[in-house]
Amino acid sequence: MRLLAIESSCDETAAAVLADGRHVLSSVVASQDAVHAPYGGIVPELASRRHLEVIVPVVEQALAAADTRLGDLDAIAVTRGPGLVGSLLVGCAVAKALAYVARKPLVGVHHLEGHIFAARLTEDPPEHPFLALVVSGGHTALYHAPAPLVYALVGQTRDDAAGEAFDKVAKLLGLGFPGGPVIERTARAGDPGAIGFPLAQMRDGASDFSFSGIKTAVALHVKRHGPLSPGQVADVAASFQAAVVKMLVRKTVRAALRLGVKRVVLTGGVAANGPLRAALAREAEAHGARLHVPPPHLCTDNAAMIGAAGAARLAAGERAGLTLNARPDWALEDASLGGAPRALAARAR
Repeated sequence: MRLLAIESSCDETAAAVLADGRHVLSSVVASQDAVHAPYGGIVPELASRRHLEVIVPVVEQALAAADTRLGDLDAIAVTRGPGLVGSLLVGCAVAKALAYVARKPLVGVHHLEGHIFAARLTEDPPEHPFLALVVSGGHTALYHAPAPLVYALVGQTRDDAAGEAFDKVAKLLGLGFPGGPVIERTARAGDPGAIGFPLAQMRDGASDFSFSGIKTAVALHVKRHGPLSPGQVADVAASFQAAVVKMLVRKTVRAALRLGVKRVVLTGGVAANGPLRAALAREAEAHGARLHVPPPHLCTDNAAMIGAAGAARLAAGERAGLTLNARPDWALEDASLGGAPRALAARAR
């Protein structure tokens, strides 16, 4: 089966062609970093406008790179949600138009399921059951996947996503956008133990995350000690990154132990962070678990991961009509095949 996938949930316009749901024949991503950099964050209206400008050339480039014509396709997959509604609508409209013209089956894919399926595109895909930490600019959540296409929410952020916190701290430090890569680079010259930023603790014992407190702590530190020297900026970046990594790793490992799973998937844009990958690998191994992490180019938003998830959904018999619409607040557990095992999720909370 040859499938075209389209991703436009936020600020990346992407298209990919996959064979049999696992073999990536082409993957094209058009970044909007330069568009949003002056604002230190994503501007939704600018994002949707940019998608309109580049989505057709991106799709054409993906088809050409895969030596594929529209008529050669067997199906089309598109990100339906969650995400920015304007951005999602652009991708959905193009996918529906192509499906109509080519008379091909269409399937809507959950963006976070796509991130999880990025691990299926590696040479060592995870077997079920596993626990997935999906951590990005818009999402930070733990999902238990006891069976294919079935997900139970174990924990999630109660305020900012981890990637959003990286962006905001980078802006506070005057480092630019996007925050994740620039914080990681700056932190290499700093001391991760220089500043003891607080780690959020849930009073109810839930496996949830919170990053607003550490963001505020960084802001207060900068206000009290500014203007900061380059060395001080590096120490703040390193200490902030170390605290976020510790929080993510601690919550993930504890949830895995509660659930009794021996496989952990780390995915999403923040999963490209080197210290996070290394720390979670060490802790997983120390507790007898195996970590599966896609390569960095499959962690950030791309259409190949949407194609992998879309192929699995098509194989399960799912089809979407031309009335397919964006679902900006779509919950992954609501997309589960046959319903989410909520009792299993409750065990880890």
